[in-house]
Amino acid sequence: MEPTLPLFDEEPARPLADRLRPTRLDEVVGQDHLLTRDAPLGRMVARQRLSSAILWGPPGVGKTTIARLLAHAGGLAFEPVSATFSGVADLRKVFAAAQHRRGIGQGTLLFVDEIHRFNRAQQDSFLPYVEDGTIILIGATTENPSFELNGALLSRTQVLVLKRLDEAALSTLLDRAEQLTGHPLRIDADARRALIAMADGDGRYLLNMAEQLQTLPGTGENVDTAALAHHVQQRAPLYDKAQEGHYNLISALHKSMRGSDPDAALYWLARMLDGGEDPLFVARRLVRFASEDVGIADPQALQQTLAAWDVYERLGSPEGELAIAQAVVYLATAPKSIAVHRAFNAAHRAARRTGSLMPPAHILNAPTRLMKDLGYGKEYQYDPDTADGFSGADYFPDGMDRETYYQPTRNGYEAQITERLRHWAALRARRNE
Repeated sequence: MEPTLPLFDEEPARPLADRLRPTRLDEVVGQDHLLTRDAPLGRMVARQRLSSAILWGPPGVGKTTIARLLAHAGGLAFEPVSATFSGVADLRKVFAAAQHRRGIGQGTLLFVDEIHRFNRAQQDSFLPYVEDGTIILIGATTENPSFELNGALLSRTQVLVLKRLDEAALSTLLDRAEQLTGHPLRIDADARRALIAMADGDGRYLLNMAEQLQTLPGTGENVDTAALAHHVQQRAPLYDKAQEGHYNLISALHKSMRGSDPDAALYWLARMLDGGEDPLFVARRLVRFASEDVGIADPQALQQTLAAWDVYERLGSPEGELAIAQAVVYLATAPKSIAVHRAFNAAHRAARRTGSLMPPAHILNAPTRLMKDLGYGKEYQYDPDTADGFSGADYFPDGMDRETYYQPTRNGYEAQITERLRHWAALRARRNE
């Protein structure tokens, strides 16, 4: 009888991304702006004086790896904690262990992944231990620290921004994967470029895809771009509708339209919709843009955006999204003017400054005899009946000098308005001589 073999006779193979984890800081790719000798982290390591920091960057760019290597370079105990799974009780244990180590002369680097998920009270619990040097805190976050971390913690840490990995860095990771495994990826040059693009700057995701490709049964032929999509999962774009990505991309769309770049505007629109943004949110922003940035330079802009909103509500996705795209192109190519926006703000300031001044009596209706006796409506001139269709009357309150708020541009339809206002100003001046 053959001997019974254990159910698991060897340790499961570690993922490729873990096997390729750098063992030295100079092996980390894509973050030279932080790690070279004259960069912030490089200088800390060279001086052997680490300070607490927040590593802010997208997934898969090396935040955890850098924290581990900083602990090793500084001779510190590495304590990893995930804000997703840990609470104050877990942190107390870490702080107690760090205090014990400090008593025997060893420091502690506390790495907190997803630190933005801790609430204000949990974030405050770090403060005394950071201040007295019990721990060096390295927090990792994919969200803007200025929005997600409280001011007291930010004032005691340095925020360091990690970049998404560029094509050169991702290509280096693929080269290392092939060297480690001893098996070149069986993909052609175009598919290799497509694989890098699909990673969207995430090194860990790239290596996971490469590992999938290395397990494919051999056919003797390289995988081309068309076949690549069948073998690996398309990465969903990084986009959080409730967080900074939401505001960054709508800002990019808005400014691309303001800069009269329809191609860039369509790109950002597509990024938002592919990320799951509500098309009605975009439609509302387009209506705002039509009033705020186009205005009377093209009065049709507002109608175009309202029509796009209506079409989307009638058709839904994906057909209705084309109407939104049409409105984006219309706004991007329309003449721009914020003259009405500025004029309205100036009028608001004047209204607050002048208080409760009454309208001049000649433009008040007089439905009663008393009001007529008080001069309401007296000498009112009905402009359409005048020779020029313009009376030149003063419509500002008595005791208030005439002010100019609306100053149209020379863009689009406003150029005609400019000439019309000049003509009326000349008529007003002659009639008031």
